[in-house]
This record gives sequence, C-alpha cells and structure tokens, in this order.
Amino acid sequence: MRKQVVACACLLFAMMISTFACAADVVQQQLADSSCTALRSAAAAIPGAGPMLLASYPSLKHGDDATRALENVAFVYDNALAGIALTACGQPAQARRIADALLLAAARDPSFKDGRLRNAYRSGAIEGNKVELPGYWQSHGSYWSQDPYQVGTATGNVAWAALLLLTVYDNTHDRRYLDGAIAQLHWIQTHVAGTAAPAGYEGGFFGYDNAQRAQHWKATEHHIDVYAAATWAARASGDATLAQQARLAGRFVDAMWDNTQHRFLVGTLDDGKTLSRDKSGLDAQVWPLLAFQPHPAPWNDVWTWVDTQHRSGDGYGYRRHPDGIWTEGSAQVAAALQASGKPVPATLWRLLAAQRSGDGMLYATPQARISTDFAIGPTSTYADFFYYHLPHLGATAWTALAAEGWNPFTGQPILRTH
Repeated sequence: MRKQVVACACLLFAMMISTFACAADVVQQQLADSSCTALRSAAAAIPGAGPMLLASYPSLKHGDDATRALENVAFVYDNALAGIALTACGQPAQARRIADALLLAAARDPSFKDGRLRNAYRSGAIEGNKVELPGYWQSHGSYWSQDPYQVGTATGNVAWAALLLLTVYDNTHDRRYLDGAIAQLHWIQTHVAGTAAPAGYEGGFFGYDNAQRAQHWKATEHHIDVYAAATWAARASGDATLAQQARLAGRFVDAMWDNTQHRFLVGTLDDGKTLSRDKSGLDAQVWPLLAFQPHPAPWNDVWTWVDTQHRSGDGYGYRRHPDGIWTEGSAQVAAALQASGKPVPATLWRLLAAQRSGDGMLYATPQARISTDFAIGPTSTYADFFYYHLPHLGATAWTALAAEGWNPFTGQPILRTH
C-alpha cells in the first residue's frame, strides 16, 4: 500500500511538472508569434525591397530633452539584432535589407574611408545609396545637433553588425556579406587592439568627426561579440587571422571570470588594464553561455550571481541590485537558460509578454526609467545611460530570439545542453 501511495505521489508530481512545462511552452509560442509579427510589421512598413534601417524607438515622436536624441535613430546594435531575429522569424529577405544598408554605410561614410560603421544612423529607407547620420535641428540656438555617441564607433556594435552579415551570408551564400563581416572584424583588429594587459580590444571611438576620442577601456561584452563573430567568420572563410582574433577575444572573456564570486567582471577601467570589480552588467553574465559552445563547466555557476544580484521581480535588471526590469536582458536570460538546459519559468515568459505595447513592440522597461550604472561617454558627468518606458526594437528582437529558441551568436537554433 505504501509503495502505491509513493507511486501515485510521484505520478502526481510528474503530471504537475508536465502541466507547468506545457503552460510555459504555450506562452513561449504566443510570445514568439507576437514578437515576430511586430518585427515583420516594422520591416514591411518601409516599402520596397531596398536597403533600410529600422527605428530603435519607433513610437517616439517629439520627445522631451532626455529622449529627443533617440527620435528616428537606428542603432546598429538594435538593427543587427532585428535582422537576426527576422531570420529566425522566417523573414530572411527583410534581414538582407538591413544588411545591405550596413554594407552601404561602411562603404560610403561621409568622413572616414577606413570602412568603419557608426553606432547609429537615420532610420528609414535608404535613398540614393546614402545612409544618413542621425541628428536634428535644435531651435534653441539654431544649430544641427548630433549625439557624440551615435556618430562614434563602439567595438561591440561593429561585431554585432558582423554577426548579422554572417547570418545573411549563411542564408544567401552571397560572398559580399561574408566579405563585409570580415572587413568589420579586420577593422576591429587594426583600430582598437589594445597594448596593455589583459590583451584585448578597446571600446572604440567617441565624439564628433573632427574630435573623436579613443576609448581605452575594454569590455567583456565586446569580447563576447568579437569571439562569436570571428569564430563564425573564420569557419566560413578559412582566414587564420580571424581564428587568432577569436582566440584572443576568448582568452579575455575567460580572464574576466571571477572564480571566487562565480561571475564575469565587466572588463577594465579607462586605463585598459585595471579590472572593474564594482559594477555588473547582466549581458556580460549570460551571453558567454550562448556564445561559447561548449563553455567551461565553472561558468554554469553564474546563475547564482544572476539570481541574487540581477533579479527584479519575475524578471531581471541591467545593473547589480537593479532599480527595475530590463526587458531585453530578461529575454537574454530566457535564451541563456535554454542554452544551459534549464527550464524557462512560465512567469518569465509572461513577464516578457506583458511588456507588449500598442504597436506590438515591447517596452524597454515597465518602469519610467531604469539605470545601468554606466555613462554614455567620456563627456558624461554621471552615469547617464538609461533605458526608458518606450517601445524598443532591441527588446522586441531579443524576445523573438529567445521565444524562437535561436542563438544569434551562432546563427543556429539554441543547442540545449543537459
């Protein structure tokens, strides 16, 4: 009799687990459908089949001083994500349009002839093969205003552009996209390779064209991006220099693993050598689990840090001890959980679904504003990098990727480990 009771209890427990898993699967599929629909609609809203870039904050019109610089701006990172997500959503032709815009932008920069990409451009259809830089007319003072970060170049954004180009290459086998990705990775090697230990790649360049400043800090997140893109490009091209670049970036990420706290440091301070230990960024914690296939077993211990330091309700925040939910990062956690062979709670999927705005895009955060603990650039006088309660292309793209079970670092369905 006792064995029967135990057996029934075990069966009941198994049925409960199955029910919870089924509920999570249903919410995940609904989220995949809605986020893919939002991305498809955003792409289809730009007519034609020519090059285009999507607005990072599509519903933003006539914002206040804090957000006006985001109007009609297409951040390269967001667009690379969107292109990869459109591929995962079964829209490779729309991904190709974004990739074509980035190839044009690199080839026809108004000031630089070294093939670099800026951090952002003006959104919309590309006309006359000219990709416009972002900016707006400032009536108070009567001058054209540009954001010094947007017209600069960050190493991680360049690597994400390469990841999109590689994704499109895999779908088209058009050598232009592979060559474009390789060119961006070579630009990184030529222009931002640091000399101070730990060996790696510096942050990039900040500022206006006539006064750009090199950023000497090194970011773990950037090296994850470079590792993934260089590994992929080396495999596709057989270029030994790219394989070497991947090894260097990979060694930097491995060096940032803190085996005492079981987490990744965010990188170095401005001198390029002093390790930054106070701050924590959620992306730097979970992206290695997606980008490195396989990854060192000790890295699996990062989940304790993520849950104790970045948890915010049913979701996750950008910074350590967050002041709110970061939608994009919460989706990144969902993707990394899948890659780690861990179940994604239905509560996390539901939280992501609850961020859907009226136009289908997901809000960057449900809070009015959340902090990151980071500054936008060297001219900032405080940590002024925030996310706002605005429909956001990047948040929507990461959610689509997670819900579709697609790994943007490899261009493949997420490999579920057990």
